[in-house]
Amino acid sequence: MSHGTLTESLLRALRDHGARAIFGIPGDYALPLFRIIEETAILPLYTLSHEPGVAFAADAAARVSRCPAVAAVTYGAGAINLLNGVAGAYVEHSPLVVISAAPPKHGGLASLGVHHQVRSLHSQFRLFKEITCSQAVLNDPEEAPELIARTLSACVERSLPVYFEIPTDVAVERCGAVRRLKAKEADGEAVATCAKEIADLIEHAKRPVLMIGVEVRRYGLEDDLAELIRLTNIPTVSSLTGRGVLAGHAHEVSRSYVGLAGDPSVAELVENSDCLILLGVILSDTNFGVPVRRLDLRHGVHAFGGAVRIGHHFYPNLPLRDLIRALAKLAPKGECFPTPKPVVRKTGFSADPVAVCPSDIAVAINELFKRHGPMPLACDIGDSLFVALEIDYVDIVALAYYASMGFAVPAAIGVQAVSGVRPLVLLGDGAFQMTGWELGNCQRYGFDPLVVVMNNRSWGMLRAYEPNSKFNDLSDWHFADIAAPLGGVGRRVRTRQELAIALEDAWKARGKFQLIEVMLERGATSDSLHHFVEGLVRRTHKQAHSGAGVSSP
Repeated sequence: MSHGTLTESLLRALRDHGARAIFGIPGDYALPLFRIIEETAILPLYTLSHEPGVAFAADAAARVSRCPAVAAVTYGAGAINLLNGVAGAYVEHSPLVVISAAPPKHGGLASLGVHHQVRSLHSQFRLFKEITCSQAVLNDPEEAPELIARTLSACVERSLPVYFEIPTDVAVERCGAVRRLKAKEADGEAVATCAKEIADLIEHAKRPVLMIGVEVRRYGLEDDLAELIRLTNIPTVSSLTGRGVLAGHAHEVSRSYVGLAGDPSVAELVENSDCLILLGVILSDTNFGVPVRRLDLRHGVHAFGGAVRIGHHFYPNLPLRDLIRALAKLAPKGECFPTPKPVVRKTGFSADPVAVCPSDIAVAINELFKRHGPMPLACDIGDSLFVALEIDYVDIVALAYYASMGFAVPAAIGVQAVSGVRPLVLLGDGAFQMTGWELGNCQRYGFDPLVVVMNNRSWGMLRAYEPNSKFNDLSDWHFADIAAPLGGVGRRVRTRQELAIALEDAWKARGKFQLIEVMLERGATSDSLHHFVEGLVRRTHKQAHSGAGVSSP
């Protein structure tokens, strides 16, 4: 039975799989695609200014909604500009859907290259194959429904990016409806056996610890995991990349393990655990590369990517959801295990005429949240991420592992587009120079993020490692002055008193984005980044004198 055009079939299938928005930039090959997106209004369309921002916005929307989000672009010049953003989504397990228009299937001479083409017409497909879990060229309307169903099923089940390529003339051809594939069921016996093995480890452990990661959020398992924590009373921390997971259950988890940059009591708890259980945690240098002592994962539990490893035992095809629910039934209940002291934040922000330092920003934001309630954070890489570690445990989106600068502002647009909730954006001046101009698109959609730019006229985190290098210097671009032409309101502050007033005024103002440019001294860092760099230097110095190499898990 006909279901309209191929593009309509794809759009309806995306909606049926949970997608809430499309972010994109039109181009010549993509004009039929974008026309149908706009005319049918099956999903709302938000156009931005540069493809990297499109990818970041869609990535953040996928993280917040726990469903696929779409980046739509033209072939070549558009799609290849997405590669970095899609790579970050792949590394951090975000269900991003890329739709790229392509040159027409019927038309042109085979001997002629087409504009936007690289080495061959298939070069782009091969590039995306490296950073997506499933790909489909929709050049046959008869085969398209099955390909769409299979590709979107992989996106949802694996929580990874996927790629569609649609020749511009095929996008308007008639196509049948897409039927959603039934999710694969886990082996109940394997789930029970695995959960029993972990429950036995917990029962005989003196210092069990749960560490939660990104997959808990990706698969919407916060409530299930919070119930497991309440039943067992096992001390729980988040990984750095999982920070913000279970933000709605702050009593169950409000601490993050971040190695040298974090609370020493949390590091001691994790690194001396005799039963460390990692649920949905990415194994990466960001999470584990520089702890005070190496984590011995050979005696731990790691559930990730649809499989579970317990020491030398391996359980394939075992979804995290099934494991957590089985553990809630089998794990020992009501045990009393050692817990670290509660995280103590600096309070009582002094709104005095003293120059702002980076950690003052965290204290001021905490005070703002105490007065008015928390806001979700969209955070960039650099010292802004370390400042975010000093902010109370709230929802956060950040490329903490892939660490690509320029994520935060487009991410905030993605967050507000799919959630309707106003985010607070935290980034440095180097990141703002890359994608901050996407704020100019907020006025078209009524978005009003509260943006805090930490301006030290440098790449501050890099300066922490190379303090004497001139290549870390940046010019003063006066971002607050640029806000008004972009449709927002800008304020430049230098003192804690000015920061407190600016934050309060920005929180009260709605309808336009509010940009607070906080002027900082070059070389000033947050307390967390200072501890991290100091600890890393000590560790490197100790290894150099002992002849030991850097270990990795």
